[in-house]
Amino acid sequence: MSDSVPLRVIVVGAGAFGRNHLRVYRELQQTGKNVELVGVVDRDAATLAAAATKFEVPGFETIEACLAAAGKVDAASVCVPTVHHATAAEPLLAAGIDLLIEKPLAANLTDADRILELGQKHGRIVQVGHLERFNPAVTAARQYLHRPMFFEAHRLSVFTPRSLDVDVVLDLMIHDIDIVLSLVASPVHEVRAVGLPVLSRKVDIANVRLEFENGCVANFTASRISTERVRKLRFFQPHQYLSLDFARQDLLMIDVTAAAGMDPAQLAAMAQMVQQAGGHPSAGLSLSKVAVEQGEPLRLEIESFLQKVQDRSTPVVSGEDGRAALALALEINAAIKAHAERAGL
Repeated sequence: MSDSVPLRVIVVGAGAFGRNHLRVYRELQQTGKNVELVGVVDRDAATLAAAATKFEVPGFETIEACLAAAGKVDAASVCVPTVHHATAAEPLLAAGIDLLIEKPLAANLTDADRILELGQKHGRIVQVGHLERFNPAVTAARQYLHRPMFFEAHRLSVFTPRSLDVDVVLDLMIHDIDIVLSLVASPVHEVRAVGLPVLSRKVDIANVRLEFENGCVANFTASRISTERVRKLRFFQPHQYLSLDFARQDLLMIDVTAAAGMDPAQLAAMAQMVQQAGGHPSAGLSLSKVAVEQGEPLRLEIESFLQKVQDRSTPVVSGEDGRAALALALEINAAIKAHAERAGL
């Protein structure tokens, strides 16, 4: 970002995600970036007061009050619960404000389309907060991508009362859905899925198998009732196997040609052992640990958003990308429901 007139930004929603957006905007401002945090909005008075005090920013209970008091606003992060995304986006887009909307884009496709139509009508940027796209390990992996044919994603989290307005597919799995869709240039051919509610009224654990028209297969497992936190993606392509750890931001690459005769499960087990051993080569494998420049994905996401606001270009994760991930997540949920009915669950 250049040293032009600061972009004036607000954050709508001061919950856990909103506070992180506030923190990053404030840090960017304090380090001399061309951004000025001018307001935070939250309808809960206590939450609003705490955020306004901590981040030294004016607080407002409504978007309308914030816009009336703040004057010119260039951009906003929308961090309210998913079901309120469209309601929050409408007055902001109408006011000519570019948006970074936390994932998922909306709770349903009707709301998602409404947001995109309003963005187009008012000529505004709509970026969706799939921050794993900005994970340095994902960025590093893209340079080695040539023809992925099998993905295996695991995203496990301990239970918290956060984000219980959506199920685990829209809460956690959608990160990996978006990543895989961005890596596989082919439509989805078949969806198979199973999931169960355990500690909430919505599905808390799910397993999904996707087959794409080009023959690529992707397996996803997501749980928000795990005893450990896991965020990993492994994928195979001709002559290569790559293992990506989102949390550690590291990437392991194995020359599969040198490991001829091993099946995918053996390769995955070998890669896990290598990672635990610190990435040292093993006999019979051509193995390397790819250099990854560490960085906070949220900060990288917000910096990219602000740059797109400034140069008026298409965001890395466009509104259309967010809609595609949402559409597939909803199709997965429909498959989970159909399976539950068949199984008598």
